[in-house]
Amino acid sequence: MEHYINILIIDDDKKNRFGLKEILTGSGNVILLADNCEAALPIIQQKEIGIILINIDNKSFQAMEAFDLLKEKSCNPNTYKIAISKDASHGSRAVLGLHQGAVDFITVPFNPNLVQSKIEVFKSLFYKDQRIGQLLSNIFPTNVLTDLSSRGKFSPKRIESGVVMFTDFVDFSSKAIALKPLALLNKLETYFSTFDEIMERYKLEKIKTIGDSYMALAGVTEKEPNPAIRACLAAIEIQNYLHVQKQVAQALGNDFWEIRIGMHMGPLVSGIVGSKKMNFDVWGDTVNIAARAEQVSSAGRITVTESLAKAVEAYFVIEDRGEIPLEKRGGTMNMYFLNKLKKEFSLYDKSIIANTLLRQKTGLSSMDFANMRIDIINRLKSQLPEDLTYHDINHTLNVEKSAIRFGNLEGIKNEDMFLLRTAALYHDAGFIIQYHKNEEFAIKLAENNLPIFGYSEEQIDAVCNMIYATQLNIVPETLLQKVLCDADHDYLGRADYYQIAKKLRQELALHDKEMEETEWIEFQVKYLDTVHVFHTESARNIRDAGKRVRIEELKKKRASLL
Repeated sequence: MEHYINILIIDDDKKNRFGLKEILTGSGNVILLADNCEAALPIIQQKEIGIILINIDNKSFQAMEAFDLLKEKSCNPNTYKIAISKDASHGSRAVLGLHQGAVDFITVPFNPNLVQSKIEVFKSLFYKDQRIGQLLSNIFPTNVLTDLSSRGKFSPKRIESGVVMFTDFVDFSSKAIALKPLALLNKLETYFSTFDEIMERYKLEKIKTIGDSYMALAGVTEKEPNPAIRACLAAIEIQNYLHVQKQVAQALGNDFWEIRIGMHMGPLVSGIVGSKKMNFDVWGDTVNIAARAEQVSSAGRITVTESLAKAVEAYFVIEDRGEIPLEKRGGTMNMYFLNKLKKEFSLYDKSIIANTLLRQKTGLSSMDFANMRIDIINRLKSQLPEDLTYHDINHTLNVEKSAIRFGNLEGIKNEDMFLLRTAALYHDAGFIIQYHKNEEFAIKLAENNLPIFGYSEEQIDAVCNMIYATQLNIVPETLLQKVLCDADHDYLGRADYYQIAKKLRQELALHDKEMEETEWIEFQVKYLDTVHVFHTESARNIRDAGKRVRIEELKKKRASLL
């Protein structure tokens, strides 16, 4: 698995800067340069920097102010800072640098092996920090992590109108007996992973799974408005996902699983229990009532209580179930089936996906990226000509993956990242219509389809401009355009270049022209050496060296054939 990291060198000595860059280039390192802290500020504000190497010998350098400023302005306050000094072993400035946040020193003149070794150590720590942060974010809500980080504790909180959702598979025990343990675990993991994705899209918080039961919250840990609506949208998407899985299983003559969903809205207390193995949880009658709503629900149905039904009845079709007894607790409560979205709040009348108006009302992005992605991938799988050996669905997914990688390194976030991924998914969709000048049709397809998924005119223009920039003779202008172009040609600097180039040659033979071996080698050399350039600093750092290797290899092969 490839790992990538942004390393920033701050040094007013040009010789030092470029000497370190030469030593550290490669191994997934993206080397960024700045003369001083002021020039470094735009870089650390835009991009996540893993390691900063900073020269502390400059007379104008004030260690305390510099380190404080770098920490304050950085989008990654946990960056590892390494001081550069001519006298790092015992100088007073070196000691001051350590006191102000430097984790280590490297001395001038540089020992390349020692510099590389130290950087590898802190790269390893940076990757571990990322992994630990990711694991913690999967365990605890963001607000809990913030409190634990700043205050060392999380105080219990009372929420007046939290929504609790429970799901449960119908006849799970009997179905579990028929499956081997590993197969059962894999099936549960598939379903629960999809539920996790749905929770994330609608800003809900997964609490835990207990056997085949899945518990989530809305309006407890997040700040987005209308948690009741978001919870119902998530429940309907889970319901639809299971319904589709059932239809596929029935068509193939296989067994299928069905689900019950129950939800209630009311007061809750949230907090952390445990001192060693801490767990975030919620307590209150609301949890018990939500669990009861799930128990009395029907296969493939969503049952909600009266409090929740009243909160969402303007947007959803609700079916009265009458009074339902509450076991153990005693008494009864009015409950309802949540059936579907009302037509006026549905995206293209599907009754399961919210339109732009409702998404904005709930604090969600106006564009429904998740369902757009499903739609375009299905189109590409079913409509791309089978003789496209290079511009196939795998190429599109690889470009999206590379766009995410370069986008992260370049500091692209939030809406811009979704726009970048949208353009990556659509950039070769024009091949559905024709082979040459396919970008024109990809743009038309995006213009026609993206409004369905809530994309604004401005967002569609950004996507179309990115697709337009991938044409051969067009120079990309914006950062998003540059990232997409680099992602489209990422393989030119990768080790799997020849496998992918072989697919391109096969495709060109069918749709453009068939080339003899010498002609094919000349074609590659000309494109790699004189036509193509990587546009972003990230791509140049990571892929230029690999591309140069390919060029030299091809030139040697060309010479041997002459």
